[in-house]
Amino acid sequence: MERAEHHESVTTARQAGLVGCRICSRVWPAERAICGQCGARLVSRDTKSLQRVWAWWTAGVMCYIPANLYPMIETRTLFDTQDSTIVGGAIDLARHGSPGIALIILLASVAIPMAKFFSIAYLALSVGRHARMSMQTRHRLYEVVEYIGRWSMIDVFVVAILSSLVQFSAVATINPGPASIAFALSVIFTILSAQAFDTRLIWDTERTETTR
Repeated sequence: MERAEHHESVTTARQAGLVGCRICSRVWPAERAICGQCGARLVSRDTKSLQRVWAWWTAGVMCYIPANLYPMIETRTLFDTQDSTIVGGAIDLARHGSPGIALIILLASVAIPMAKFFSIAYLALSVGRHARMSMQTRHRLYEVVEYIGRWSMIDVFVVAILSSLVQFSAVATINPGPASIAFALSVIFTILSAQAFDTRLIWDTERTETTR
């Protein structure tokens, strides 16, 4: 009862006749269609948000599978050629005395992307349904997903740096494998999926639940 009364005492921007720009966060009257500051289209709620979220999310998952199956790095020496996947490369680093770097790569290339996939899916599924997480917690979860998105590219950066450095050696060369492109696309699609999510839908769902 106290929770419902608390929500009823809060006046939303929509109830006040206002609409916020999702690009620059500037607030305008609800009847305005274009943001006067950045030129973006103003909508009180993005009704097609979840459709774009699932479309980008599916594309990200489809690219993430070959990113883990195909080689991320192709190492060529005078006598041998070795291909390493993301997990295989991390294991090799740990065996050669770099467990810290291996752990960073596993976190950035395996743990964080998987956590992002599950988090985005949970946020999208929680819209219009009863969720155990409060709206504040779900909003913080979205902010965390948005923040860590940029760090998911660390594996691609490592491959690019190694490739440029080792190219100067006549003994060995390191080239990006086909998984590097798939992984980069997966990260980009996941970022787009998170950006497509309209967080205002979370608060609408919670308000509907408390007024039942």
